[in-house]
Amino acid sequence: MSTILEMQDIVKSYYLDAEELVVLKDINLKIEEGEFVSILGPSGSGKSTLMNIIGCLDVPTQGKYVLADHDVKDLDEKELARIRNREIGFVFQSFQLLPRLNALENVELPMIYAGEPPQYRQKKAAELLERMGLGNKMRNYPNQLSGGQQQRVAIARSVVTEPTILLADEPTGSLDQKTGEQIMDLFEELNNDGRTIIMITHDPNIASHAKRIVHILDGHLSEGPVH
Repeated sequence: MSTILEMQDIVKSYYLDAEELVVLKDINLKIEEGEFVSILGPSGSGKSTLMNIIGCLDVPTQGKYVLADHDVKDLDEKELARIRNREIGFVFQSFQLLPRLNALENVELPMIYAGEPPQYRQKKAAELLERMGLGNKMRNYPNQLSGGQQQRVAIARSVVTEPTILLADEPTGSLDQKTGEQIMDLFEELNNDGRTIIMITHDPNIASHAKRIVHILDGHLSEGPVH
C-alpha cells in the first residue's frame, strides 16, 4: 500500500490580539491507501482545524503536509483549489447541497468544475445515485428529500470525481440514529471498494465503524481503541 497522506510536526496557531493560541501541537499522522480512519475528539479538541488542514481549506503554521505526493506548502491558491476538486471528496454534517439544483445536478457539479462533458457527467451521476438507492429521486430538489437521502446525494457528489480521499465531517450529526447507521454502512461499503476515508467525529459509536481510530484532545493526536 502507498502512503496517501503524511503530516510531520504540524502546528497551527492563531493570534487573538497579541496572544498566540496554539490549536494543533506537533501533529504526526500517516494514512495509507484504502484505510478507513476516524479522528475522534470532543468539541474544542482541534479536530475541525485538523480537518480544514487535511482538506486544504487551511494551511499549517509549521510542519510538513504531503497529500498524494504534493507538498501542500508549495501550492498556490489555484493549485490548492485543484487539489480540493481532484484529490478530496468532502461530506459535511449539513449536506451542503445547492437548493436550486436537483439531486442529479448536485452530483454533477464537481464534474462541471473538472471540465467533464455533459453526457459523461449525467451518466456517471445517474449511476452513482442508482447505487445510493436514489434512482427514483434524481429529479428531486433537496427540500423534497429526507436528511438521509440528502446525505446520500452528498456522498455521491463527493466520490463522483474519484478522489484520493473521502473526508467526512460529522457525517451523521444531522441524522437520527437509524439513518446514521445506514450512512455508516454506506461508508463501509465504499471503503470495501478500496476508497480511503477519513472521518471526523465526536461520537465513539460512529468512530467504531472505522478500521482505525485516532484520538485528538487539546490539539494532540494519539492512536488507540475507542474508549
